[in-house]
Amino acid sequence: MTQIESMASATGSPSEPLPLSLLNDYFYCPRRAALKLVEGWREANEHTARGDIVHEHTDLRGYEVKAGVTVLRALPVFSERLGLNGKCDIVEAEGALIADINSRFSNLQSLRPVEFKLGKRRQWVNDDAQLCAQALCLEEMFGVAVPRGAVFHADSKRRREVEFTAELRVLTEGAVGDLRALLGGSHVSNLECETPTLPPAEFKPACAKCSLYEICLPQVTSQPARVERARRTLFEI
Repeated sequence: MTQIESMASATGSPSEPLPLSLLNDYFYCPRRAALKLVEGWREANEHTARGDIVHEHTDLRGYEVKAGVTVLRALPVFSERLGLNGKCDIVEAEGALIADINSRFSNLQSLRPVEFKLGKRRQWVNDDAQLCAQALCLEEMFGVAVPRGAVFHADSKRRREVEFTAELRVLTEGAVGDLRALLGGSHVSNLECETPTLPPAEFKPACAKCSLYEICLPQVTSQPARVERARRTLFEI
């Protein structure tokens, strides 16, 4: 086991951490995050398939050195403090040298996470928060300040720099607390707490691209009166 893998697994926490990717889901739609976190739904569509293609290279773990920068792919990361884990698509380690085959660093100066996303270059808070969470994990793991990162937009093949401001950090950590609240205060198992309640649906144009559209049915579930009529039709005839 490499040093990086050991660090990622040795959290010392008895509870199961939340996946970093759920932060992106939460800012896209809290109900989408809850359907995944609480009910365990996972579905694929055109957009998730395209996302898989974009990540084909970054999912291949390894590293390379370019112009004095060590580029690490699919780096596993965690935060014991926040109860998060996952992986970074790319981490650019400036001034770092891989000291041996076990992936130990020497002379590490700075780290910069880079997240690959579909679409053209455009700022989205869900992407920025997910990237910020990666930075918080890296800071805890390596003891190095991570002031900024970048999002690489596949369609336009352009990078967008993201500064991890105090406001973005507070927003990101607040979302972690909100995700835990979806499970009634526990992120271990919904069997260990009160029955969680899914956030109400909000039907909007972005729903059409969601892989859980057919599960959520936002056109119906966003209107409580229609849901109640459907329930009576199904169960009280």
